[in-house]
Amino acid sequence: MGSSWDKRWTKSTFKVEEGTAGEFTHTAGKWYGDETADMGIQTGPDARFYAISSTADKAFGNKGTPLVLQFSVKHEQKLDCGGGYIKLLPESSNMADFGGDTPYSIMFGPDVCGMSTKRVHVIFTYKEKNLLTKKTITCETDQLTHVYTLIVNPDKTYSVLIDNEEKASGKLEDDWDFLPPAKIPDPEATKPEDWDDEPMIDDPEDVKPEGYDDIPEKIPDPEAEKPEDWDDEDDGEWEAPMISNPEFKGEWSPKRIDNPNYKGKWEAPEIDNPEYEADDSIGVYTDLKHVGFELWQVKSGSIFDNILVTDSPEEAKAFAEETWGKSKDAEKAMFDDAEAKEKEKEEEERKKAEEERKALEEEEDDDEKEETEESGEDHDEL
Repeated sequence: MGSSWDKRWTKSTFKVEEGTAGEFTHTAGKWYGDETADMGIQTGPDARFYAISSTADKAFGNKGTPLVLQFSVKHEQKLDCGGGYIKLLPESSNMADFGGDTPYSIMFGPDVCGMSTKRVHVIFTYKEKNLLTKKTITCETDQLTHVYTLIVNPDKTYSVLIDNEEKASGKLEDDWDFLPPAKIPDPEATKPEDWDDEPMIDDPEDVKPEGYDDIPEKIPDPEAEKPEDWDDEDDGEWEAPMISNPEFKGEWSPKRIDNPNYKGKWEAPEIDNPEYEADDSIGVYTDLKHVGFELWQVKSGSIFDNILVTDSPEEAKAFAEETWGKSKDAEKAMFDDAEAKEKEKEEEERKKAEEERKALEEEEDDDEKEETEESGEDHDEL
């Protein structure tokens, strides 16, 4: 993002009066491939709402043509709870106070919160409802730059790419609840009376063995012996203690076998859903004009760059390689070097703390020794 970024991007008044609005600063961050080329806008300070937008010269749409939304984000702070997504908004939007309640057309990008949420949001607005994809698309969670690409095709198919590699694709109608299902179970259908849905049955040929119920659960211990000091007159008639009978097998039940008449789980036949009506307008937007970031982050530091809206997936792929692709290896090398230095610093601090602890212990031991010697001298004088 070039040095004139602030002339093309407008900070919203959202949360300003409450004092919880964050800022965006122009920086390449702590690690990068090319400090000038890799400069983006970074969130800060922590625990803030961030809202900023840019407006195209004229409204645009994607009727009959692909819509490609692409941007890069680097969670330099090791994001543990917060958003990293972008929004496309219609021309009618009031971007002066662009915030969480501002209606949008598409929301796309990573969202992280603890261990449970690490996903890519793909949300389309349809008939004033925000519809989230039913697929779980895992986002990147490291501290390096990654490119997120959404492609919506005229044939109602889509693709989600991360770093130019496809992570999800399919049909809009299948992966979002734009429309009610085309087929539904027949509500008037009932399971036939002769439908057998029991997979296992009792074996009709298995018969309880003769005398099975006469086997007792407990029997006298055959190895027990009457104690030598047992007196029948004083102690009563001696009886061996009872133990579990190894021959006892519990209540008898016939063995189970596969049911030869099993027809499977019954399901009502499907019929055409009378509430279903095809709609060629899903995924089609004709009045897009604004792009914006509207985020909440507990720990700030995400850097956004290389925002692209186009009708050419090929252009988007080439642009990603020209930007992120040229910098990623050098950025990774710089990051690894920074990590190594940080670990070295931590190890030095650990050793220093350990040395200080040992020195303190030795000082305390010396003080104890002196006190003991002084106590001994006083005793001799007495």
